[in-house]
Parts: sequence; C-alpha cells; structure tokens
Amino acid sequence: MGAQEADLAVCRATLQQGSASFAAAARLLPRLVRDDVTVVYAFCRELDDEVDRRVAHGSVERVRRRIDAVFGAARPERSVDRALREVVVRTGLPRAPFDAMLEGFLWDAAGRRYATLEALHGYGVRVAGTVGVLFAHLCGVRQTAVLARAVDLGVAMQLTNVARDVFEDARAGRVYLPLDWLASAGIDPDDLVRTPRVTQGLLAVVRRLLDEADGLYARAHAGIGRLPARARPGVLAARWIYADIGGRLRRAGQRLERRARTGRLRKLARLVQAWVAAPVLPWTSPMADSAEPLEAARPLLAAVERELRANIGGRT
Repeated sequence: MGAQEADLAVCRATLQQGSASFAAAARLLPRLVRDDVTVVYAFCRELDDEVDRRVAHGSVERVRRRIDAVFGAARPERSVDRALREVVVRTGLPRAPFDAMLEGFLWDAAGRRYATLEALHGYGVRVAGTVGVLFAHLCGVRQTAVLARAVDLGVAMQLTNVARDVFEDARAGRVYLPLDWLASAGIDPDDLVRTPRVTQGLLAVVRRLLDEADGLYARAHAGIGRLPARARPGVLAARWIYADIGGRLRRAGQRLERRARTGRLRKLARLVQAWVAAPVLPWTSPMADSAEPLEAARPLLAAVERELRANIGGRT
C-alpha cells in the first residue's frame, strides 16, 4: 500500500465510524468524488474533535495551523491532512469554508446558544453549509446559485441533527433550539439542561424545526438536477436519508428522547430510489436559480466566489 492509499484508508475508517447515513449515500458517488468526499469528511470530523480538546486547554492555534498546513507549501504531518492537501492541490478546493467551519466549531466548544432561527442558520451554515459547498465543488459545481442550494442542504441536515439530538445535547449542557421558540413554548433552556424531558411544548418546537428543515430540503432538491449526472444519486440519497430521520422524529412523539435512526433496509431502499430517480431530475428549476440564498449564507458564498475568481486569475 502506497503512502497516499494509506492516508486514504485512515479517512475511510473515520467515515465508517462517524456516520453510517453519510457513508451509505457516498457509495453512489463516482469513485474519485467518493474518495475526495471521504477525505473532506474525515478532516472536518478531526477538526471538530480537536477544537473541543484545544478549547479545553485554552488554545486553538494548533487547529488553525492544521488548516494552514493543508493550504501551505510544506507537507502536513497527519495522514488526514496529507490526504486533504492532495485533494486541494488537484481540485482547487477553496479555503474559505474551512475557516468558517472552524468558527462554527469554536461556537460549539463555547456552548453558544442561538436566540432566533436566523442565528441558528448562521451556525448551520458554518458547520454544515460549508460541507455542502465543499462537496458541490468536488462534484464540479462553481455557480453561486447552485452552491446556495448546497448550503440549503447542509443547513437542513444540521437542523435535523439539532432536532434529533435535543436530549443528547441537553445532557452535555448544550441547547441549540432557538431561544425565542423555547420561550414561546414556556420552556426555560436551563431547565431543559437540568431536567431533560418530553413535553408538548418541546414536541411543538421540534416539529417546527423539522418543518423548517423540510423547506430547505425542498430548496436543495431543486438544485440536485444541476449536478453532474454521476454525482446526483449520492446527493439525492443523502437528502432523502436525512429527511427520513425527521420523519421518524415526527412519529416518535413521547419517545423523542430515543435517538432516531434510519434502518439499513430503509437506507438501502433510498439508495435504490435515488439511483432510479436521479437521472430524470430536471436540469432547470425556478427554485434552483431564483431562490435567494439564506441570509446567513451570503458572506460564505461571497468569500468562496472571491477565492475562486482569484484562483482563476492566478492561473491566467
């Protein structure tokens, strides 16, 4: 096994251990794109874990240096970082999403709470919309309108995660649900942390968040037809598998404290469905081009656009 293959093997192991849903959807991507996506996922996962450790010790400079090393001239020390540097050099992957992602991870480590849905969107853009942009780039997408739909998909997935992990997060002292929604439901976030329990008010807030996610899934769906044909099945499968988690949460009712999962048979059915449906997705869609980006996504999209233009200018 060569050095590059050994580094990639480390990334594959990280994906398999980190997200069964994402790993299942990635199987439908073309081999090279699948490998690149796996590398990006592994780096993001390691970055998140290291931010938690470094913040606990009062410093995140080593985390920033990892990003610097990936985009610098020197050969990085770690397997995952070396693998990502190979992807960056080959594909021109932009740095802006990684810097925004680091900011989101720092918010996580600080236990930041979000006063409104729009503020939660800002968090979702940083920790998940950035991933959507990176994956779309790896699929060959450069148009800002389509990247905006990739951000929609990432944020929709993050809202689904927030809804699914309410009790797990509360037990860790974290609250991601919009504080104004909780207040309207008569829920004190500190009480939720101290004594996590299912109430009708909490169920209403979770369902409201899932409704918001569904709206973003629909916006993202409109952009999947603009992806290269071979990349569509994997992205479509991911969209459906994550939306299914929301469906299970809606049906859970008073069992909300149990972590919702999509079973293997359901994942397999979604993979088959995506494989069949992806080739006939329409290329043109009013929502794909005309839907405005999330307000919280505009700075990220503008930064990526500037970086891509600079890279093109540097090669001419």
